[in-house]
Amino acid sequence: MSTGTGSGRAYVGRHAQARIKTVMADTRIVAIVGPRQSGKTTLIRRIAERDRRRFVSLDSDSSLQFARNDPAGFVRKFPRAAIDEIQRAPNLVLELKLSVDEDQIPGRYLVTGSVDLFKSALLPDSLAGRVSVVQLLPFSQAEIGRRPPSQFLARAFAADFPEFAQTDFTDDLVSRVLTGGYPQAVFTKSMNRRQQMLREYAELLASRDLPRIMEVRKDVGRLYEMVEHAAAASGTLVNLARLAGVLKVDIKTIDRWLVLLEQMFLIRRVRAWHRNQAKRLIRSPKLHFIDSGVLAAIRHVNAQSLENDRRLFASLLESFVFSELIKLLPSHESPVHISHYRTRAGHKVDFVLETPDGNCVGIEVKAATSVYPKDFRGLHRFAEAAGDGFAAGIVLYDGAQILQV
Repeated sequence: MSTGTGSGRAYVGRHAQARIKTVMADTRIVAIVGPRQSGKTTLIRRIAERDRRRFVSLDSDSSLQFARNDPAGFVRKFPRAAIDEIQRAPNLVLELKLSVDEDQIPGRYLVTGSVDLFKSALLPDSLAGRVSVVQLLPFSQAEIGRRPPSQFLARAFAADFPEFAQTDFTDDLVSRVLTGGYPQAVFTKSMNRRQQMLREYAELLASRDLPRIMEVRKDVGRLYEMVEHAAAASGTLVNLARLAGVLKVDIKTIDRWLVLLEQMFLIRRVRAWHRNQAKRLIRSPKLHFIDSGVLAAIRHVNAQSLENDRRLFASLLESFVFSELIKLLPSHESPVHISHYRTRAGHKVDFVLETPDGNCVGIEVKAATSVYPKDFRGLHRFAEAAGDGFAAGIVLYDGAQILQV
């Protein structure tokens, strides 16, 4: 399964590759989107080599200038290509649209983007019906372990778990959470060096990539400060007014900055679950970082600080679980939406997974090696609210037993 990458590292197979192959068979443009350094370039190079198509990186100044100054000529020169970092030349997208409208052969272009271009205002024209988007996030734990995609979601919706089973403790759980899934962090042995690299990554994202792509140069000095405050608030309800007060800007600016961080795949706001008739629910979204390693690095949390204060681990573990869940969603047989549940009385469920037909799974995350009846209170309340759509309630904890109550 693993081959050399040219850097001396073993290649880690990506679960998204199977979906990419499927959509290339019937879609003219396939876009692989995800954060910088999540492995998009490595993956697209391998696919280009397999398909014997030209690989063009817009990180190259000459290719970038060609794409920006003469997009029509660029498309004529590369009628079938793999184009890396297309967000650097957004005007190229319109020429790709015109080209694939004339020649509708599937799989003509495979492109990557470090910005969620296809949900932003950067697109000069609609690509509806012409593009399929495949998200590539940092490594999942299954990918790191060279395993196939987990069947956790299928089993959860089917409530297919043993009533009692003995398992093993996850001895390296803290290390996994602090490392996250970015390839560079995974392949770096020193935890101190990992965290330094991840902090530099977040700083460069705020100081270089966001201003260059989103035309927010006047806000450069404040964006990383915003990132730090977002990290401090990870796992909590989004409070735009509080962030606006701390950063001394208006609420609209805070919301715009959060949208930018979402489009750069650094954070995600998780909507609140509710039904129309449920009037006693908190409807504010929660904030989560997509990678727990980046979150830990920004917050300067390491193994030593966790030994001194285990409470610091809770929000990191919750974001770690969130990251693993969103990496599983594309492999499920039907679309799954993720939300959170909280009542005004204080009952909560960290994550609610829901299919279009209304089937729901509640997941509560506990940074502990034991569980107690009180840990299920939020799930019991959510089961009442979800009614017949409730499929299962799960408490994830770092214990050695699978229990059913």
